[in-house]
Amino acid sequence: MFKNKVTSEQVESIMQASEFEVFHRVFDKQCLVVAKLPNGFTVVGESACVNPDNYVEEIGEKLAKERIKNRIWELEGYSLQNFHHIAHTALAEARKFHGPKR
Repeated sequence: MFKNKVTSEQVESIMQASEFEVFHRVFDKQCLVVAKLPNGFTVVGESACVNPDNYVEEIGEKLAKERIKNRIWELEGYSLQNFHHIAHTALAEARKFHGPKR
């Protein structure tokens, strides 16, 4: 039986195994975080404030990483859906070739 959902443990595991580069005060008010996921794929998260006087590095980094985590949820969901699609397609093709399962 195939798994049928993405779990928070799975997403957290990917976050923990990722490498991060953090860039604070881009144009004085933005934080950019680049995550290199365990498979080498990169994801960018960002946050910004209107007034540079309100910029807080910890908050900016936290928000940018939350956006990365949300992107990982999307990517893992896509990957799981694609896996099910490929498996279903392969099974349908096998049944056409070999006949229905008895």
